[in-house]
Amino acid sequence: MGRPRYLWGAAAAAVAGLSAVLVLQGVPGEPADNAGGDDKPGPVTTKSRTVALPTAEHGTRAALKQQDAKPFSMLGITWADPSVRVTGTIEARTRATGSGQWSDWLRLDGNSGQGESAARRGGTEPAWVGPSDGVEVRVTADGRTSDQLPAGLRLDMIDSGGTTKGGMEPAAFAADPTEDSTATPGTSEPTPSDITASGTATTEPSDSPTPTTPAPTTSAPTSATPTDTATGTTSTSSSLAATAPTAPPSTAPRPAITSRAGWGADESISPEEPGYLPGGKIKAVVVHHTAESNDYTCAEAPAVVRGIYAYHVNSLKWKDIGYNFLVDKCGTVYEGRKGGVDRPVMGAHAFGFNSETTGISVLGTYTDVTPSQAAMVSVAKIAAWKLGQYGVAPNGTTTLTAGADGTNYFHKSWTQGTQLSFPTIHGHRDGYNTQCPGDSLYAKLPTIRDWAAGPVTGLTIRSVSGGVSGTTYYTKAGVTVGWSATTPSALISKYELLVDGTTAATAAGSATSARATLAVGSHRVQVRATHQSGRTTTSTAATVVAETTAPSFTTKPSLALRTGTVNTTAVPLKLSWKATDSAALKQVKLTAPVAATYGPTVTTANHTGKSGVATTWSMTASDLAGNSATASVSGTPVILQETSAVKSGTWTSKSSTSYLGGKSYSSSSKNASLTWTFTGRSVAWVVSRAATSGQAYVYVDGTKTATVDLKSATTKYRAAIWTKSWSAGAKHTVKIVVVGTSGRPAITTDGIVYLK
Repeated sequence: MGRPRYLWGAAAAAVAGLSAVLVLQGVPGEPADNAGGDDKPGPVTTKSRTVALPTAEHGTRAALKQQDAKPFSMLGITWADPSVRVTGTIEARTRATGSGQWSDWLRLDGNSGQGESAARRGGTEPAWVGPSDGVEVRVTADGRTSDQLPAGLRLDMIDSGGTTKGGMEPAAFAADPTEDSTATPGTSEPTPSDITASGTATTEPSDSPTPTTPAPTTSAPTSATPTDTATGTTSTSSSLAATAPTAPPSTAPRPAITSRAGWGADESISPEEPGYLPGGKIKAVVVHHTAESNDYTCAEAPAVVRGIYAYHVNSLKWKDIGYNFLVDKCGTVYEGRKGGVDRPVMGAHAFGFNSETTGISVLGTYTDVTPSQAAMVSVAKIAAWKLGQYGVAPNGTTTLTAGADGTNYFHKSWTQGTQLSFPTIHGHRDGYNTQCPGDSLYAKLPTIRDWAAGPVTGLTIRSVSGGVSGTTYYTKAGVTVGWSATTPSALISKYELLVDGTTAATAAGSATSARATLAVGSHRVQVRATHQSGRTTTSTAATVVAETTAPSFTTKPSLALRTGTVNTTAVPLKLSWKATDSAALKQVKLTAPVAATYGPTVTTANHTGKSGVATTWSMTASDLAGNSATASVSGTPVILQETSAVKSGTWTSKSSTSYLGGKSYSSSSKNASLTWTFTGRSVAWVVSRAATSGQAYVYVDGTKTATVDLKSATTKYRAAIWTKSWSAGAKHTVKIVVVGTSGRPAITTDGIVYLK
């Protein structure tokens, strides 16, 4: 399993008492989801194995050589004084169970502090390393700011259950022999100890702890009224017991939350009653990351939560997990510190500000990695729900009173009692000198605030059924409107399709389209989105014209012969038409004998037809609304060879495969003529052309209509050189007469083609 090289986060700051976490809690009376990821819900035994890390080189270095270990999945380095911060380098690497691959060195944040006044040890963030069976550690003091490493340095390894098998019996470990080792006299071996699910440290391993049944996760136990002190959160004592605060309703819906029982919390290791905010009101949400590997699977996430819980309680001696809520990368929300997800539970996550905030921690490291949208959505939903219980705007600011002297990541310092302004959803680094929640997650906080507060952003109409011309859409009576929004659908309550300001259809927040029926005429169509907060956003209006009138062919389709090269299988034809629409013509399609599509302004097209074959040319005109009309025209091209003409004067018959039908007539005699008679509505004269070709007169029905010059720079055969058409078929004669052009008197003709 790949692991991040640097691990910074909320747990280290929580150890220091300065972590800020965004809390996710359940609604009163509504049970949390039981989605712990194990085969059976209920407590899961965790085991914490410790190995002392003797110091060397005058207390400036400690190391544990690469050694085998019993299965574990999380580790951390702890020390005796919870107020100490290690400014040197703390690194560990592990061997993956199964593959035997050693990870890269993991750098752990040496940010020690007191998450609670009762804390008895300081420590790094716990690092989720996945199922492992080997470990190596190296710790070096920073000589510029610290002369020695803290006393009581040790490695804590946690088997959180559910991802590894077998006990945590001691395995062989060896520390570097040192000149001033603090190991037991007479040996360089550190002495391991196991902490079982009961939380009791023993010198002998205990492999079969008996978990107890967890307490209800939404109960309202009697508790002390804790306060923030310079060292963090005071622990609850029975002498300070008070009635738990009520759970107010929220302006935002409660998201699904996996209960402590759902993720397998063993309540026996944290028997103390929960504490509650002294003012009974949450004023801000603090967002953290747990500074662990991002390579955990969603099925492993409950084990990660159990590992953090065990580390906070067994290793650091806190009374419970420090965070109020935890969120995995798949968006699953886990109940953190006990006391009721719908109550203002005092966490141990934001040193100096625990008494006015709730904390949410995203599992993983988000220094360089962008958090998943699923995780961000869950953070936004929990933040909105918890702040909504106390009338706090998720995108606003609030004033918090510092419970201790402090400095944040941006080097701003304050003294105890100072009133400071914070965004109501802010990062741990805003109130403490830590990288938490990582640069990438911190950069997403403005987005999370917007998602939590609403309204829906980026709402845009993307499509309207029918067609569009410019900015106007055309449709029949039924219209389907599609849209998109940048706000995730999980935060949207519903969409409404508005027609002229009135709701015509309602759709779920996950929908991306809706259908409505429009009356004939022009309408303003909009989409309105309702955020879970109740705030609404309305899209820019689209003009939609509903019309049911079909287009019309104001000029019916017609066929005519045209100039071009003639073959028996391809006679040049011109198809003409004109279509109009009362609203907006979209196109005209030719559907037979071939398929073609033409724009609304096109009125002619060139085609070819087979000689002697009757063909129907079918067309469909469509408007943008989807209405359509059809029309057609039929025609048969007929070739009349030169031999069909009545001759006058001298003509010579010529043969060649280049001629139409293999033969042609040629004449240089002035006034020699050929006359054809036919019944049709269009005619074309077919000739051969060359540079020496002459001219001819063309008579139609006895009237001279044209003088045609056959001269061409390039030789052409079977060329339809002249055409004439009529509106209807009738009997006609065409006569061609040789002009006898000086120097080039000859003309060669193949005959005519007419259309019937």
